[in-house]
Amino acid sequence: GIGQDITGRIAQEREYAKLIDTANAPIFGVDNMGQVNVWNQCAMKLVGYTTEEVMGHSLVQEFISPEHRTRVQGVIDQALRGEETA
Repeated sequence: GIGQDITGRIAQEREYAKLIDTANAPIFGVDNMGQVNVWNQCAMKLVGYTTEEVMGHSLVQEFISPEHRTRVQGVIDQALRGEETA
């Protein structure tokens, strides 16, 4: 069979994950269904929810106040389509 050593790639991905987690700015990510899949320490401190509490949950429906949900969902939808957001 054909094999490929991905040791370097795994190490690089771990380094990126560490940089995101320890950044001095809140960083979060959502998958294409709007479920939280990245939540760094700064986001946790700012918002008060732990990574365990948010991972896999709907960002907009569960963590955004009702008056901002439509606007936030619109920005996420734009980003998921690859459009620039402001």
